[in-house]
Amino acid sequence: MKPFRRAVLDRADAHGVSLTLDAGWQARVALVAPGIGRVLLLPPDGLREPHTWAVIDGQARDPWQGAERARLFSAAPAATLMQQAGQITLADTQLRVHITLAPFGLRWEQWSSSAWQFCCADRSTFGYASAARSGLAGHWQQRDEHDQYYGLGDKTGPLDKAGRRFRTRQLDALGYNGESSDPLYKHWPFFIGRRADSGACYGIYYDTLAECTFDFGQEFDNYHGFYRATEIADGDLDCYVFAGPDIAGALARFVKLIGGTAMPPRWSLGYANTAMALADVPDAQAQIGEFLATAQRLNFPLSAFHFGSGYSSRGKRRYVFTWNHDKFPDPQALLQTFRDAGVRTVANIKPCLLDDHPAFESVAAAGGFIRDEGGAIGLDPYWDGWGAHLDFTKTSDRHWWQDNLQRQVLEVGFDAGWNDNNEYPIWNEAGVTDAQGTQLPIGRSRPLHALLMTEATAERQRARNPDERTYTITRAGPPGIQRTAQTWSGDNTTGWHTLRWNQRMALTMSLSGMFNLGHDIGGFFGPVPDAELLIRWTQACCLVPRMIMNSWKADGSVNSPWLHASATATIRDAVRLRLHVLPYLYTLMWQAAQQHRPVLRPTFFHFADDLACWLDNDEMLVGPDLLVAPVFEPGQRQRRVYLPSGAHARGWYDFWTGRYWPGGATVTVPAALERLPLFVRAGALLPTTDTLQDHLLTEEPSRALRYYPPPRGSAESTSTAELFEDDGLQAGDAPAQHRVLRFEAHASDSELRLSASHTGTWPLPYTQLRVILPAGESRRLELPPGSIALTPSSPGSG
Repeated sequence: MKPFRRAVLDRADAHGVSLTLDAGWQARVALVAPGIGRVLLLPPDGLREPHTWAVIDGQARDPWQGAERARLFSAAPAATLMQQAGQITLADTQLRVHITLAPFGLRWEQWSSSAWQFCCADRSTFGYASAARSGLAGHWQQRDEHDQYYGLGDKTGPLDKAGRRFRTRQLDALGYNGESSDPLYKHWPFFIGRRADSGACYGIYYDTLAECTFDFGQEFDNYHGFYRATEIADGDLDCYVFAGPDIAGALARFVKLIGGTAMPPRWSLGYANTAMALADVPDAQAQIGEFLATAQRLNFPLSAFHFGSGYSSRGKRRYVFTWNHDKFPDPQALLQTFRDAGVRTVANIKPCLLDDHPAFESVAAAGGFIRDEGGAIGLDPYWDGWGAHLDFTKTSDRHWWQDNLQRQVLEVGFDAGWNDNNEYPIWNEAGVTDAQGTQLPIGRSRPLHALLMTEATAERQRARNPDERTYTITRAGPPGIQRTAQTWSGDNTTGWHTLRWNQRMALTMSLSGMFNLGHDIGGFFGPVPDAELLIRWTQACCLVPRMIMNSWKADGSVNSPWLHASATATIRDAVRLRLHVLPYLYTLMWQAAQQHRPVLRPTFFHFADDLACWLDNDEMLVGPDLLVAPVFEPGQRQRRVYLPSGAHARGWYDFWTGRYWPGGATVTVPAALERLPLFVRAGALLPTTDTLQDHLLTEEPSRALRYYPPPRGSAESTSTAELFEDDGLQAGDAPAQHRVLRFEAHASDSELRLSASHTGTWPLPYTQLRVILPAGESRRLELPPGSIALTPSSPGSG
């Protein structure tokens, strides 16, 4: 590799600097938004990836075109520029970078409280290099042996990735190990670093579609000290640095840069079910109809059913956008049955056509599919045959996809598409994509197709139902998929080991900017879960955004609430808990869309000063107020839980009993099989439904506000909370289409005072909120005149 050791200044102004490096390379360094810096290396023969589909520059854009990578510098805000011998400094009020010319390197600092705080820096020997023969680009930064690293998408193992090496190649990783497997389904080259000395947090994103390798301290070299390494395989080095100063700040800047998070329709937050086996059997329509009938007989709160791809299969082979009418003689009637029952339906769809697909020849004749430089169609192993992948950068392929999606899926009666098997496992490196006139080899465009496939599905759904928020799903993809889609942790394996490590995967994905996510409850692959495992898995997932049982079992078994009759009632209770706190969960999804904050959070997200929270643990926060402590071992009927301490919490209440526990201690609590260990932060204002009418699914209109004041003897405190309300579907965000209620509570030793205000004019479907206090709370509750729809309740009632 050729190191870039020296730089010569070409141009400097308040927007950034341009530098000449070794071997004809150039570099641009700028502060492109408040608290966001950027470094782009320019090869002598031009960028390999001249466009980006991830970064949103604030202007209207065609999702298929992307944005010109170089043009993104033109919008850089003015920054302070200082020059002195051998060094240039750019600074805004939140981030600054010191650029040393010889040896060439960057040092980043962020403003925290009242001083500049060191974030990260290139290693002192050399920080950048390129390999002319392979096209690999390398970036090395200093590392303290105790630094911590979080993110990179759907990665396995503990949340802290220090000491490990990861790749971002998309793979169909059936049966992966949740503790150690890599790579998996996503290409997500973003991580958050935390310094060991100061606790300062910052984010780094490499905006490339090329496969990346991240080394967080597995590699050592005598000549360079401690360092971390990023290697980009034949792509461009376009690096963004995000100021914190905490994890929340760095993460929010990144998610905003890549276009934010889609606000989902409320029905998508209900309980859903699917299974490959149900759509694969010869009498699939009858069996799926019976599944719905069973849910109705049991009065089970089923909100959605996701059809596996068996509706399009002949034997084991899958033919996207076709129907096997031997198995599904009248799909419209079947889907109407679900619609009449108030259950939404989602169809599995795939981006590859087997070579005997009825449309293969016509798509090929129109110039479709990913081909090599000579124009030959690439064929790869796919569903017990050989198939060609659609090229979503081609207008003809996209239109074919969208027309068939509408005709064979949406017009038949499905509500949404589930973009699956879209990792693009094309092994022939000669495959190319014509993206904006640039020939991108498949190794540099694989994630792009997963993103554009998801965009194409969402666009056609949006056109068909323009007044409804769009819901779609994708398994694979790069940053940008969260603008339109929900995702999940892929084809996991049944077992207690997976259950425990999937929770850490969910938190890792959340810290990466994927907020609408979940798992296949009970395990997709592997043995059939026993009753206890299925119960505990359902409880562990009952408060994550995506709650679905999905499975493929060799004996044809289906993970469902009634797989084990002895478990059905307890599984139902977990779904009822979810529906009860759905006003809180729905508000968290709205805050994720508006404020770029994750729904699922590690305990250190809010309790960074509590060092115990940075240790690997089995707890998880849902929003700021609910601490979930799932059971991850068979036969366990007690649970040791660490309850965080700090200014954000003055202790914790048991959600079920109302018992108060001080923070900063490990406690042993009951963990009966029938109940998820769950705690509420002292000071929380928790919006819930006021009844448990689960037959209304996600549309139960009653509301209660559960106030958990700090106990007597605590310092006086003020708490705030929001509750987002709308009809659960509307695509617009005008004031007439929603209502945001804001609550404020003040607690002292003698009294509790509560007030409310609101924005928006959408008419609420209820006339009051009942305020509920924990059992044993005897302080006077004051509701000042003019508060909106607040009515007192007896302490502990409800």
